[in-house]
Amino acid sequence: MYRKEQKTQLSFDDFYLPFGGSLNQKNRWVVLAALVPWEKFESKYAEQFSESGMGAPAKSFRIALGSLLIKEKLNITDEETIDQIRENPYLQYFIGMEGYRDEIPFDSSMMVHFRKRITLAMLGEINDQIQEAYSKKKAHKENSIQQNTIETTTNQGKLLVDATCTPADIRYPTDLSLLNEAREKTEVIIDRLHDELKGTEKKVRTYRIKARKEYLKVSKKRRKGEKELRRAIRKQLSYVKRNLLYIKYLESKTSFVSLSKKQYRDLLVCSEVYRQQELMYRKKDHQVEDRIVSISQPHVRPIVRGKAGAAVEFGAKLTISVVAGFTCIEKLSWDNYNEGIDLIEQIEKYKKRFGYYPESVHGDKIYQNRTNRKYCKENNIRMSGPQLGRPTKEKEELREKKKITKQDEKDRIPVEGKFGNAKRKYGLNRIMAKRADTSETTIAIIILVLNLERILSGFLLVFLILQIIRSYYKKNNVEKKVRNTFNPGLAA
Repeated sequence: MYRKEQKTQLSFDDFYLPFGGSLNQKNRWVVLAALVPWEKFESKYAEQFSESGMGAPAKSFRIALGSLLIKEKLNITDEETIDQIRENPYLQYFIGMEGYRDEIPFDSSMMVHFRKRITLAMLGEINDQIQEAYSKKKAHKENSIQQNTIETTTNQGKLLVDATCTPADIRYPTDLSLLNEAREKTEVIIDRLHDELKGTEKKVRTYRIKARKEYLKVSKKRRKGEKELRRAIRKQLSYVKRNLLYIKYLESKTSFVSLSKKQYRDLLVCSEVYRQQELMYRKKDHQVEDRIVSISQPHVRPIVRGKAGAAVEFGAKLTISVVAGFTCIEKLSWDNYNEGIDLIEQIEKYKKRFGYYPESVHGDKIYQNRTNRKYCKENNIRMSGPQLGRPTKEKEELREKKKITKQDEKDRIPVEGKFGNAKRKYGLNRIMAKRADTSETTIAIIILVLNLERILSGFLLVFLILQIIRSYYKKNNVEKKVRNTFNPGLAA
């Protein structure tokens, strides 16, 4: 059941503090609370709940989204987020509470449900609305001065695009460790199924102690020979195969009703892991379609990046675009893909969003294929990077092209900075969520936090400048000039 809040946007003057005083209107959480369109998405969030009126009322959309924003902005755990909200009146105001209460607003386990309910598509709409509301006259809005009397036909603005991997919180996968984990999980399932047949069926031997010793004998070695490793994989494959055959035999004697949902899911994943590993062992290969690298998170895929620090990363692949400092998620997938073939679609989204094509597109070499170059040339869009063909022999022209290329590399810095900021400050380098949908929500929340920080930094800069000017006038005893110079609405 969902009960819509009668009052979703509080004034900081109305927020009740039992120890006296009032909230500071310039506090970052008070400013951020005014930036998020809470009411516009309340009804869409409420559609997920029953209208029967039965059961306990669900937490409001502002509590759900606000708690997730706090967690990702502070880069803390779910449990720490609840403690921070309990101790901080500004955080309680941010999630829509009417007054300070020294008690936890909800259990930390509710954070998982919030991530399930607030989808990637919903966060994309929120992100778009925030950008549209707060980037006027800053991001390609020069023609708004003419009040749209003349239709814009020229290209404007810069589109920065890039892709990265958002690593999941999993152990570094190896074939041997995956097979050992599959063997251990199937042994637990055999034990659970055999409990239903105690006294009627003799339990088959699984050789688990012997299999464990053989695994540790190889895995603990710092350097493993190719033949030795292949022999260890063959042994673990035989143990897993034996366990799966015995589980199939037990299915004919009993049923899988006694298994929990997690155990049944693990059984399906272990069966697929065995199929993939057995296929790679026979073919003496290390590649297979939709390769599973984690039994607990089977949706995670290996993403080949070719970076110096990590040639392969394990997680979702993310493509973003940056326009005037604001970030948008263009594509998010758990499968590896070539981001270069999606550039045309991203440019069309840009045109749909702003009404015109960008003046230039800035991306790395993977975007500079012939198809993209032809499309950009047809739409009068300049693509960054060196042009095809032989370089010119004219020194002046060559010098000018080198200058433009160098400037293009500088213009790409913000999109790289967004990734660096998100990974170092907000935890994009290690997604702690375990499900595919909650991981996607976490990634989208981090991108939303980047945009809110972009707006917040502008607000704080205005406050700082106003404070400096006020101090100057106050020091020189010119209060009348202050009243005539400053707009009270702007100062607030």
